[in-house]
Amino acid sequence: FGMRLGIATVLLYLAEGAMGLPVFAGGGGLVYFSGPTAGYLFGFIIAAAICGYLGEIGWDRKVGTVFFAMLIGNIIIYAFGLIWLGMLFGFNLAIVFDGMIKFLPGDLVKIIIAMVALPGAWKLVNKYK
Repeated sequence: FGMRLGIATVLLYLAEGAMGLPVFAGGGGLVYFSGPTAGYLFGFIIAAAICGYLGEIGWDRKVGTVFFAMLIGNIIIYAFGLIWLGMLFGFNLAIVFDGMIKFLPGDLVKIIIAMVALPGAWKLVNKYK
């Protein structure tokens, strides 16, 4: 989407959740913006901006750069989320039990899918221009 549309998309997603639509894991509502998931939600905005920018400069065209763009986005989301969780529950619990370890395998699978899908999609788009 690029930086601007990426940020707008995430802000719309967060607004839907804030209005009570069940778009977050477990539901929706304003409580999610002060509970354990708040840091991750705000991290999505920054990750969308950075990854959107990286896409604008072509990092979404090659397998290697897609990997690093997605890795950077994940690090940003985890940083915001873990800092928030650490302030609420302590940093050891945040990392080991609740905030990161159990999500790493799924995130790795998503990064691998993006590494294949994005460059492949751009090849199709460029083929039919």
